[in-house]
Amino acid sequence: MSVTPCGFTRTPEKGLARLHWADTGWAVDGQPLDVAALRPLRGLEIEWPDRPVPLDGLMAPAAAGVPLTADHAPPWVPDDLAALLTDRDWLGHAADGTTRSLADLRREEHSVRLRRLAHPVTAPHVSIIMATKRPALVGQALAQMERQRDVRAEVLLGLHGVWHEQVREAVASCSLPVRWAEADAAVPFGEVLNRAAALASGDYLAKWDDDDWYGPRHLADLFMAMSYSAADVVGTTAEFFYLEPLKATVRRTTFASGASYPSEVWADHVAGGTIMVSRAKFQEIGGFPGLPRAVDLEFLKAAQKAGARVYRTHGLGYVLRRGLSADHTWQLPLAHFLKVAVNQWRGFRPSLLMEAA
Repeated sequence: MSVTPCGFTRTPEKGLARLHWADTGWAVDGQPLDVAALRPLRGLEIEWPDRPVPLDGLMAPAAAGVPLTADHAPPWVPDDLAALLTDRDWLGHAADGTTRSLADLRREEHSVRLRRLAHPVTAPHVSIIMATKRPALVGQALAQMERQRDVRAEVLLGLHGVWHEQVREAVASCSLPVRWAEADAAVPFGEVLNRAAALASGDYLAKWDDDDWYGPRHLADLFMAMSYSAADVVGTTAEFFYLEPLKATVRRTTFASGASYPSEVWADHVAGGTIMVSRAKFQEIGGFPGLPRAVDLEFLKAAQKAGARVYRTHGLGYVLRRGLSADHTWQLPLAHFLKVAVNQWRGFRPSLLMEAA
C-alpha cells in the first residue's frame, strides 16, 4: 500500500469530518479521498452504507494515520477493525485548552492501532543487540524482549566488564535464544556493541538499552515503519522519560529550542535505544563507531554519510529512564527534561501502547 503515515499531524487544526460511501468509493464530505487534505482533521466519522462495500478505500486513511471512528460497525466489517473503530475513548478528551496535549496523545495512540491493521507485515527475524555493565538490569530487559509480538527474536548481549556468571540466572530463564560476547570494562562501548552484533543471525538488528522500557509491539512497529517507508534505518522519537530521582514521567514534543519534534518523518535523529537496521546495511555502514560515548549519534551520522535514509516513527512504545546525569552516556540534567515537558505525571505513566500494568 503506497499510503503511509509520513507527515502525520500530531495536533490537528480541524474537527471530525464525515467518511461515507459515494456509489463508487469512499468519500469525505462528498469529496474523493485526498490524504493531504485529511491531515488537518482530528479524524473521520464513518457513515456506513446499507450494504457490504469494499473496505480498501476506508483503510487508506487508516494507513495514512488519520484516526477513524464509528458509533457501530455492521456485521460485514472484520472483528478486529470493528473493535478499533467503535472504541471511542480517545474522543472523550477535550481537543482544546489545557488538556489539548493529552487529547493529541490519545488520538495518536488510536491512530497507531489503526496503522497496525492497515500495514500488516510478516514477522521479521530480529537480532536484539544490548550492551550492559549492570547485571541487575539484565533480567528485566530480557523479560521485555520476551513480550515482543509479531517478530522472531534472538538476543545478543555485550557483557561490558561483567561476566556470564553474573547474568547466568537471567539468561537461563529467558525463553528466547541468547548469546553473548564478553569485553573488559576498558573496551569502548561501541566496540562492545559490535562484538555482540557479530553474533547476529537475524535479518535485522535492533539496539536495546538495558535501563529503558519497551512496549510489546516496539520491534514490530519499527519493522512496520521500515516496510512502509522503505527506510534503511528506523527509530522512534525520544518522547517519554521517567525521571527516577523525581519519581515522575514527562513527555516532550519539542526540542529545547522550541522546534517541533514530530514522528513519522525523515530525520537525522532518532532515539538511540530504538535503532533498527538490516544486517546487510549495518555491515555496509561499518557497524557502530568504536567510541565510549555518543555511539548512537555517530552511527546515525555514518549511516547518512553512507547514503542511508533514516526515518523516525512514533515513540509511544518506548520510555527512557533518567537518573542523575553521571549515570548515562547521554548526559543532560533532569532540569532539561522538565523544561521541555509538555506533560508531567507523578509516577510511571507511559503511553497506553506500552500496556504497562
